Amino acid sequence: MAPEPSDPVLSRLRAALDQLEAAAERRARREAALSDAEAEFALMQDDRARLAVELDAALDSQRKLGEANAAAMERVTRAAGIIERWLHPHEASHPEAATE
Repeated sequence: MAPEPSDPVLSRLRAALDQLEAAAERRARREAALSDAEAEFALMQDDRARLAVELDAALDSQRKLGEANAAAMERVTRAAGIIERWLHPHEASHPEAATE
């Protein structure tokens, strides 16, 4: 004898299968979200590495510019001293004369 469609065992089996299907869908969504999160994390790690390289290059460039600026200031100061001595040769040889 075939079971009746209203048989409580079949109803429980259908309910259990529905729950199993829902659980499988939830798990698939969680795994997809996890995969998306892992991919996003990998992209962020790549961006971080790229930015670290760019920061190192910018800091090195800044250091070099600072050194070049200091060297240029030293040359300008020396040149200004030379010009000052040319413009005022007597004051340079007799500094006390400048204060009189």
